[in-house]
Amino acid sequence: MKHSEKLYNTISFSGVIGIVAGSIAIVTGIATGVIMIVSGAKLLFARREVLI
Repeated sequence: MKHSEKLYNTISFSGVIGIVAGSIAIVTGIATGVIMIVSGAKLLFARREVLI
């Protein structure tokens, strides 16, 4: 295997890993945001029941 082929394969693999990691980060961020919005809404509705 030539050095240029090894370099090409390494760069290709790095690109794929970058795309996969970015996709996972986006999905995790969206899921976390949705969970935080739902939790905040529940807290806002629950404050009506709190008597001080």
